[in-house]
Amino acid sequence: MKLPHFTADFGKTAADYARHRAGYPDWLFERLMRRGLVRPGMRALDLATGTGYLARGLAQRGLAVTGIDIAPEMIEAAKALDAAQGLAVDYVAGKAEATGLPSGSFDLVTAACCWHWFDRPKASAEVLRLLKPGGWLVICSQNWFPLGDNVVARSEAIVQRHNPQWPYGGLDGMTSFAVHDLRAAGFRSIESFAVDFEIAYSHEGWRGRMRASAGVSGSLAPDEVKAFDEELAAMLKREFPHEPLQATHC
Repeated sequence: MKLPHFTADFGKTAADYARHRAGYPDWLFERLMRRGLVRPGMRALDLATGTGYLARGLAQRGLAVTGIDIAPEMIEAAKALDAAQGLAVDYVAGKAEATGLPSGSFDLVTAACCWHWFDRPKASAEVLRLLKPGGWLVICSQNWFPLGDNVVARSEAIVQRHNPQWPYGGLDGMTSFAVHDLRAAGFRSIESFAVDFEIAYSHEGWRGRMRASAGVSGSLAPDEVKAFDEELAAMLKREFPHEPLQATHC
């Protein structure tokens, strides 16, 4: 499945990403643990770890975790968040398609909200190389979900006015294509599930979350980000005055 071509520099989003991106819910890790995919003592690699939200969740549950990312700003933000929680995650700089890590080193490889950014055939082959026999790859996402005129849909419309090149508005299920990638690469025992849920944000928090996206700080100039943020703030005050607001995610 071919996805739109779009590039972004997530290093420019690190401050907002670290402060405003919601972590992954406990029930996700609990479900993975019940399935046997997450167990204390496992060695895990988190691809494109960003500020380490998934990596920290694994470390909290007793896994030995390595996080890899191409953006040094993201890695530094991840280390600061880890230190604040007394957690130890090993971070390395590198690409998901060519990690440089030893073959057969990991029981678990994870990719959270990032699979669509990769050269997916190369990333699939690299994961197969890195996994121990019987190891698992978990691809997950926590994407906002535009429904009707909800705050997500109204905010996406502002992103697209300020950045018409941004191709991901109106999309949900951003990992569904991964099933096709993994089958083609030779993975077996493929499973998938989806859950819709709400995340509460203050106006300030939602503005920060939107600024952290690829379509805003990741690809716009600072003055363009400022103009976007001002329009978003005005829309929230006018159309969603009550806080916290509820943003649907999938």
